[in-house]
Amino acid sequence: MITPQTSVHRLGGPGTPGSGAAGADTPGAVRSGRGENADREGTPPRKGWSRMSPIEPDRGTPALLVKVGRYPQHHGGLGVVRTLGRLGVPVHAVVEDRWTPVARSRYLGRAFVRPTGGTEPAERLLALLAELGDAIGRPVVPVATDDEAAVLLAEHAGELSRWYLLPGVEPGLPRRLASKGGLARLCAEHGVDTPRAWTPGTYRELLAVGRGHGYPLVLKNLEAFTRLRAPVVGHTTVVRGEEELRALLADRQEPSVLVQEYLPPEHCEDWFTHLYCGPEGTEPVVFTGRKLRSWPPGAGMTSRARALPEPELAALAAGFCRRIGYRGVADLDWRLDRRDGRYRLVDFNPRTGAQFRLFETTTGVDVVRALHLGMTGRRIPAGEQLARSFGVGQLDLPSALASARRELRPPGDLLPRRSTERGWLAADDPLPALVESVRFCGTVAARLRRI
Repeated sequence: MITPQTSVHRLGGPGTPGSGAAGADTPGAVRSGRGENADREGTPPRKGWSRMSPIEPDRGTPALLVKVGRYPQHHGGLGVVRTLGRLGVPVHAVVEDRWTPVARSRYLGRAFVRPTGGTEPAERLLALLAELGDAIGRPVVPVATDDEAAVLLAEHAGELSRWYLLPGVEPGLPRRLASKGGLARLCAEHGVDTPRAWTPGTYRELLAVGRGHGYPLVLKNLEAFTRLRAPVVGHTTVVRGEEELRALLADRQEPSVLVQEYLPPEHCEDWFTHLYCGPEGTEPVVFTGRKLRSWPPGAGMTSRARALPEPELAALAAGFCRRIGYRGVADLDWRLDRRDGRYRLVDFNPRTGAQFRLFETTTGVDVVRALHLGMTGRRIPAGEQLARSFGVGQLDLPSALASARRELRPPGDLLPRRSTERGWLAADDPLPALVESVRFCGTVAARLRRI
């Protein structure tokens, strides 16, 4: 059985890392203050690494944070930059502007200001990746933080292999997994429990689902890219009656939406698995944890979570990935229904999850470090999953207040523990948290002005 404490065998990498210095600055590329030498081979490792560490990364092969769409306040991308930068691996990133939290991290080598909206044709996005590959000037490990970027990298791996080291996943698989309807079909084919789901083609069929199954129901945008071009809902949304459904979608005659069975929170627990799957025949790196709170409550981004070893869930996730031939990093959301004791797969994100830094082994491995080690042919040292917590302060406070109001009791895990990994705050990299505070206050003020 694959468990979070599993041994990880040596993984092979696709070729030999390139050599030579990183390319010269190009228009739109800025260097992050103290990280200006981060693209040089042999950058000294920083916090989180010691001379006795079993991790031996290839510091001559940089990483690139790849994103499609505008989400400048994303702690997951910052986690990617920090976790590799602390090992001395050069890390570069696509950013929306020069003052995103990621762009101000001391661990960032180069910030490429290349904002996208997700509505661009694939040819334009591929040209952007080619431009960045030429600018970096050596083979690079891309790390996707959204479904669209993951789909783009997989579907055009052949074209991008000149610049990028990619895990060799079947080209169409990430799109099927990111598609809510495609995931439901894959789960049915491979015997994985999932909530009942419908993909109505018309507004009339959507109403018929509600009348036939009953409410509440969960609505999700159906496909990658269409959620950016023509989103039906802003995020996972619970509708509690036909009147609410009509008010939300009355103008959508052909809604691109998945309707999912509602599993009541009083009977369920939210769990997730983060994993890295290497070449066939190697053991995956699998972590399991429980989501305690999110914002918006019950349907949004994780604001508080705890790493908890759960061998049964680890085996479910690893087995499913093995059967479908998945390669790379993934973030799977599950719901444990205590009424029958079964885990149901709710979402499969074929990329790095925002809260991946919740998870680390006793040997210092997380899924992003595992990806870089695997793609550069380095050994992934075995280790046990650490007991840790994760918190995103400015999101967790309103979520905790909403939880207290709903449950009529003080929320748990409100104060950070010594083992808490914070989404923004880091003593060795304080500027991103300051930038995020300013941007967050600006976002709140703008919304208040619209009220």
